[in-house]
Amino acid sequence: MKIAHKNEETGDEQSIAVHCKNTAETAKNFAIPQLKQLVYNMSLLHDIGKYQESFQKKILLNKKIRVDHSTCGAIEAGKFFGNGVAAAIAQYCIAGHHTGIPDGGTAADTSEDKTLQGRLSESNIKNYEDYSDYKNELNVESIDNDSIVSLFKDAMGKKEDMLECFAFLTRYCFSCLTDADSLDTAKFCTGREDTELKSNFEECLKKINDRLSSFRCVTNLQNARSVLQQQVYDKIKTDSEIYLMNMPTGSGKTLCSMKFALERALKTGKRRIIYVIPYNSIIDQTVAVFEDIFGESAEILRHQSSFCIDDSDRDEDYKTLIKNVTENWNAQIIVTTSVQFFESVYKNKRNRLRKMHNMADSIIIFDEAHLMPVEYLQPCLRAVSFLTRLSGSEAVFLTATMPDFEELICKYSLPSTKVEDLVQDKSRFSAFKKGEFINIGGMSEERLIARAGENPSALIVVNKRATAAELYDMAVGKKFHLSTYMTAYDRKRTIDEIKRELERLYRDYPDLTDVPEDRKIIVISTSLIEAGVDLDFHTVYRELTGLDSILQAGGRCNREGKRKNARICIFDFGKPSKDARVNITKGLLEKYGDISSNECISEYYKRIYNFSDEQIKRNTIADDCSGIGNVGFCTYAEKFMMIDDNTVSVAVECDSESMELINQLRNTGYTNHRKLQKYTFSVYNYELKKLIEQGVVTEYGGVWCLTNNDYYDSNKGIGFEAKDYYC
Repeated sequence: MKIAHKNEETGDEQSIAVHCKNTAETAKNFAIPQLKQLVYNMSLLHDIGKYQESFQKKILLNKKIRVDHSTCGAIEAGKFFGNGVAAAIAQYCIAGHHTGIPDGGTAADTSEDKTLQGRLSESNIKNYEDYSDYKNELNVESIDNDSIVSLFKDAMGKKEDMLECFAFLTRYCFSCLTDADSLDTAKFCTGREDTELKSNFEECLKKINDRLSSFRCVTNLQNARSVLQQQVYDKIKTDSEIYLMNMPTGSGKTLCSMKFALERALKTGKRRIIYVIPYNSIIDQTVAVFEDIFGESAEILRHQSSFCIDDSDRDEDYKTLIKNVTENWNAQIIVTTSVQFFESVYKNKRNRLRKMHNMADSIIIFDEAHLMPVEYLQPCLRAVSFLTRLSGSEAVFLTATMPDFEELICKYSLPSTKVEDLVQDKSRFSAFKKGEFINIGGMSEERLIARAGENPSALIVVNKRATAAELYDMAVGKKFHLSTYMTAYDRKRTIDEIKRELERLYRDYPDLTDVPEDRKIIVISTSLIEAGVDLDFHTVYRELTGLDSILQAGGRCNREGKRKNARICIFDFGKPSKDARVNITKGLLEKYGDISSNECISEYYKRIYNFSDEQIKRNTIADDCSGIGNVGFCTYAEKFMMIDDNTVSVAVECDSESMELINQLRNTGYTNHRKLQKYTFSVYNYELKKLIEQGVVTEYGGVWCLTNNDYYDSNKGIGFEAKDYYC
């Protein structure tokens, strides 16, 4: 018997044949019907390289030798499946099932290259020992290429669509294989069974209906909210691939979207609901709402970089369960970030792609859908189209400021995608207008601070962190500062303090008149406050930027709509800008009396996407390949960055826990990185260089740590001079 795995604790051995058959059956169960046969047979072949004598010595004698076993299965896949699409998918997946899907490469590549064609070259094939014993134990069948080719019928119009479709299906099959492989290996080596976080959709729907029916419908705003939501509910039985849910801030779109998702899941038999959110701060708020409503009816998987299950008070068994389920998203309700979602489609490593097959047969809600980054708009839209068209999912694009996604999908993704607008009558949107947007033009920093100080509570939002820090220094009285120069730990502490002060102010001075100077509140922030931070200010000042950000900032003003004549003041510092968003918004301010109107929002997005057309078209995996044999899976994965990769996180000691984590890192090179995340601030590379030159940061185990705490202020964040030097 040839061995695939050996349990070091028990001494038990698992044969290659058993492991390959187990993996094949599990992977087949994961796959959509048209791919089951392919996924089953390529999974049978994935570990046949372990039949080599050198691998048997490695595992039985515990020898530390490197044995490439993955390429052997790719070689045999070519023999079994011919030269078509099926063979190419199988070869990419099998060759990369440990190290990640490789680049295809060229016919000129040799054994020295890490590409698929290099690994399948004659010069490399001769390096492998005999592994033909697999033929006595595994029955590999030929593949019906027609069923696989049928998946390409909607992508036949353009070559790039064909290549994008091929890349998507390859990553999907890779997901089925690697998750099945990981699960069977874990079961044998540790006894760990695959687990699932379960939710009762029927009970969840009943509870959300109870919550919605408890809301009163008396005021004009409440009536408008009810009318908008009813438009959504009236289309629950309408089948589509992508639904557009354009609802203003304050219209109850979070609960409305979840009710719609639950109804659709029950109607169509979908297995899970995935709620995708751009910012960690919004996730915190959204999960809290869902957990409060659903209670024990839903076990929600929360997957975000800033959340660590170890910080919860749950028992160790539950924490282990969450960590395991996070690896492959085997949960019925998932809340995650846009970065996590789309990088789990476009990366090439197994730790990312394992969960991709569990995006199939789902209702996927994209909250704040307008925030899909412009430079990656095309791959994001293509991912959604392929998930809905090929894997049986449905998507909901949810936002208060809706671009013309129907046109964008037709232009940048599959033109035949079915799109349904759930809120066609927008005449009630005006009921949710909480304040007037006023362009006050050029301002000096001194004048801005003085003007903001005239209000009982004021929020100033600026574009740069350095500007926020400067304004904070200039402000007097009860002042607060928020930016990513601060750690998440200090930002949360500050936001909690702001909430308390605002509540106290509105309690003591309900009409907000005759407020003493020492009770007036000024908050100076970067754009991080514009999403997911539930604060209510008397007046908001927003530096000129993109229209969507200005409207988001406006959502922090008069949130309850109780005050008349509330104002959101748009200003600039009198400096020219090269930012297209700024210049487009400046033109719209001159053209429209009300920049929050649907007409203005529509024109803003049209101009933005027209201006960025060439940039949008560049960032696809099909750009740099001529056919399925040389797709750059690895190269594209390295380039695909949903967030700016020019920043570096630096850890700082904030409390006893952070001191312990950093000391552990300093002494051993290891620590709990998820726990440490909330004690880090971010700086650009050039800013890190300044800190390095001053000798105040040191790298431990790949993590930069601040070693001179005089450079960090808990209220303001990192400075680039020691506190002793401040005036």
